Amino acid sequence: MLKRDFSRVARADRLLASCARPSNIGSMIGRLAHLPAGKQAELAFVVEVLTEEFAKELSTRQSKLLKNGQVLKILLFGSYARGDWVEDPVGRYFSDYDLLVVVSNDKLTDVLEFWETAEQRLLADLSSGQRLRTPVNFIVHSFDDVNEQLARGRYFFTDIVRDGIALLEVPGHPFVEPRPLPPATALEEAQGYFLDYFESGSAFSRGANFYVEDGRPNEAAFLLHQAAERLYTCVLLVLTSYTPKSHNLVRLRNLSERLDSRLVDIWPTVTKFQKRCFELLRAAYVKARYSRRYKVMPEELAWTQERIELLQSRVQEICEARIEALKADCSSA
Repeated sequence: MLKRDFSRVARADRLLASCARPSNIGSMIGRLAHLPAGKQAELAFVVEVLTEEFAKELSTRQSKLLKNGQVLKILLFGSYARGDWVEDPVGRYFSDYDLLVVVSNDKLTDVLEFWETAEQRLLADLSSGQRLRTPVNFIVHSFDDVNEQLARGRYFFTDIVRDGIALLEVPGHPFVEPRPLPPATALEEAQGYFLDYFESGSAFSRGANFYVEDGRPNEAAFLLHQAAERLYTCVLLVLTSYTPKSHNLVRLRNLSERLDSRLVDIWPTVTKFQKRCFELLRAAYVKARYSRRYKVMPEELAWTQERIELLQSRVQEICEARIEALKADCSSA
């Protein structure tokens, strides 16, 4: 048993070393010169956590394909890459670090299987506040998938490649040259996304209303979660042609709010009641279906329904404006 454990640790150390060598921390810090020293140190620590926890996960795998997996790139994008991040204690709004982790194989993108421990560790480090005081959001895609998205002109990925900063990069894996998405294609896709996801979100909201009237609050809460998830997915797809493969409402909300400020005030956090209502909504995806301890009161459901209606209205406004802008692009092309 001791020998097996020692070998597993040794394999993890070797994998970690192979991940860490290309990171070139000194060069990374140079590219982050626009950030305060404390932020630079935090990002170096985040890279360390991601590569270390990934290496540990790989060390337990028997498949040669998985054991030889690599983190090829870690890119910082969003406000901290652009230099327009926000830290507003009064308004209680703080920008997150947004990271794209690029791996060598699509099987390695499974968040629950390969990245959950890294996510949990970052949350614990954020809670302790010793080495991390800025929230971290990361998404994981394979190298081939990112190149395919770039070749198809997907805004989300082309923006990352254009504006992002490489925190870790294994040599010999260049991205393809991004291609512009034809205006007619962009319009067709945006209209399709809006038709599918906005109507789906609206349908879930109507279903929640039915269950409220039927006296089944847990089912109503679950459908309200689904409504919010679909509406956030709608705005992400219409504006960027991308949404993460996630039911995490906090992640979907954070990504959406950064795209349009009209979404920021949907979920106020001034009172404990408001905070509790959103937490109940967030947890409803699992707990409203499977936990006997999950309880939501009529007043909490009523308030959440009002916020979902506001979210629905704002998403419709934002998406329709985007579609009109794309129509104008097609006319002038």
